[in-house]
Amino acid sequence: MTTTPSPSARMSGVNPRAIQSSPVLPVPPAGRRAWFALAVLMLPVLLVSVDNTVLSFALPEISRHFFTSGTMLLWIVDSYPLVLAGLLVAMGSFGDRFGRRRMLMIGAAGFAVFSVAAAFAPTAGFLLASRVGLGVFGAMLMPSTLSLIRNIFTDRHQRRIAIAVWAAGFSAGAALGPLLGGILLEHFWWGSVFLLAVPVLVLMLALTPAVVPESRDANPGRVDYAGIVLSVATMLPVVYAIKNLAKGGPLLVSVTAAFIGIAAGTAFVVRQLRRHDPMLDVRLFRVRAFSGAVLVNLLAIFSLVGFLFFVAQHLQLVLGYTPLDAGLVLLPGLLVTIIAGLAVVPLARRLPPHVVVSVALLFSAVAYAMIALLGEGGSAGFLMIAFVILGIGVGASETVSNDLILSTVPAAKAGAASAVSETAYEVGSVLGTAVLGSILLASYQRNLILPAGLSSVQAESATETLGGAVEVASQLGPGSASLLRDSAFHAFDSGVTVTAGIAALLMVGASVLAAWSLRGKAAVAPSRTHGTSAGASR
Repeated sequence: MTTTPSPSARMSGVNPRAIQSSPVLPVPPAGRRAWFALAVLMLPVLLVSVDNTVLSFALPEISRHFFTSGTMLLWIVDSYPLVLAGLLVAMGSFGDRFGRRRMLMIGAAGFAVFSVAAAFAPTAGFLLASRVGLGVFGAMLMPSTLSLIRNIFTDRHQRRIAIAVWAAGFSAGAALGPLLGGILLEHFWWGSVFLLAVPVLVLMLALTPAVVPESRDANPGRVDYAGIVLSVATMLPVVYAIKNLAKGGPLLVSVTAAFIGIAAGTAFVVRQLRRHDPMLDVRLFRVRAFSGAVLVNLLAIFSLVGFLFFVAQHLQLVLGYTPLDAGLVLLPGLLVTIIAGLAVVPLARRLPPHVVVSVALLFSAVAYAMIALLGEGGSAGFLMIAFVILGIGVGASETVSNDLILSTVPAAKAGAASAVSETAYEVGSVLGTAVLGSILLASYQRNLILPAGLSSVQAESATETLGGAVEVASQLGPGSASLLRDSAFHAFDSGVTVTAGIAALLMVGASVLAAWSLRGKAAVAPSRTHGTSAGASR
C-alpha cells in the first residue's frame, strides 16, 4: 500500500520515504534518574530567565547610582538577551557537535564569573560589558537544557510533561526575577541581584555529571563560522534600528541599520540553504506549525517582558512601593504562570493546539487591554489582577508551542531546534524592552513638562528616565519638586497607556496567527544527514 506523504513532510524539503520506511518502535518510559536530571536542568533555566528580568526592579537604583541616560539604561537591559539571541543557534549547533552536557557546564562556569563581574561593576559601561559576557555564556546554557530534555524523554507524553516543567520554569523565572530582586534590594545594593546565580550554578556543576547523561549528534555538521557571524550581524542592527527609531533618532540611521540586518539575515538564509550540513535547517520554517510555534514563543515572551518593564517602575516610582513589596504584588501572577503551564498538559491531549494557544494568547491581550483602557498605570491591586491574567496566557501558550517545536525535528537535531525556540524567547525579550520600552520612553519625553529653574544637567537627567526625574525632584524645593514629580508620573503613565494598547493589539494578532498556523499536525522532519539517532553516550 502506498502512503501519501504529509504536507509538512513535503514542505520541509526532506525525503518523505524516510518517514514511511522508519519502523514505529515502542518507546521505553524514562526512569527516576531522568526526572532527577530534569530537576538539575531546571537550575540554569531559572537563572537565565531570572537574569532576563531581575534588572527590572533594580533599574531605578542603577539609574540613580550611575546617573545614566535612558538609552544606556535600555542597552544595559537589552544587551544580555540580544547577545543570547544572536548566539543561541550557534551554541545549539556546537552542543549537537561537541556534547550538550559539556556545553552546559562550560556555560555555567562562565555565567558565574560574569555574574560576579556585573555585581561589582564600577561604571555603567562595565556593567554593560558584563551583561554581554553573561549573554555569551547564557547562550551555551539554554539550548543544552531543552535539547537534553528532548533526548532524555523519548516518550511523547513524558516529554510533554517535562517541557511543561521547563516552560513553567522559564516563565516563572522571568516573573520571579522582580520578586527576588525586590528581596535583595531591600537589604543589599543593586549588584546583589547578580550574585544570586553563583551558588545555584556551583550546585549545578556538582550535580550535572552524576545525573545528566551526555548526548550529541552522531553525524554533526561542520562548524559554520561565517554563519555565526551572519546570525549576530542580523540581530544587532535590526534591534538598534528599532531602538533608534522609537527614541526619535535620525531616520537614515535606522533605515541603514535595518538594511544591514536584513541583508545579513538574507545571506544567512541563503548560506544555510546551500550547505549540505547547515547550522540551522531553515527549511523547517516551511512547516507551518513549526513557524507558527516559534512566532507564538516570541510574542508571548514579548508581552511578559514588556509588562514587567513598565510595571516595575510604576510600582516603585509612581506608587512608592519598596522593591520587596513591589515584587510581592507580582507573586500571584508568578504562581498562576507556573500552574497554567502544567495544567495545560492534560488539556492539550483533548483539544487541538491551535485552540489552546489562540485562547491562551487572548488572555494576554485582555491583560494589556485592561491597562490601556484604564488610562493610567493603575493601583497595585489592579496590576496584580492584570498580571494574573497575563500569566495564564503566557504559561499555557509556551508549553504547547515548545512541544510542537521539538516534535517537528528528530532527536539528533534537538540542539538546533531548541536554539530556534530559545532564540524566539530572547528576540521576544529584546523586542519587548526595545519596542515597548522605547515607545514608553518617547511618550514620556514628549509629555514631560519641566519646572523653571532646572540646570541643564538636571533637565537632561529628568528627561531621560522616570528614575532620573524622581532623583532630581529630591534636590528641589517643595513646590518645584511637586510639579516635577506630578508631571513625570503623568507623562510616564500616559506612555504606559499607549504601550499597553499596542501590546493588546499585538496579542490579538498573535492569537489569530496561532489559530491559523497551528491547525493540523506537523510530521517529524528527519535529519538531512544520514544519522537517525542522537548518538547519546553515557
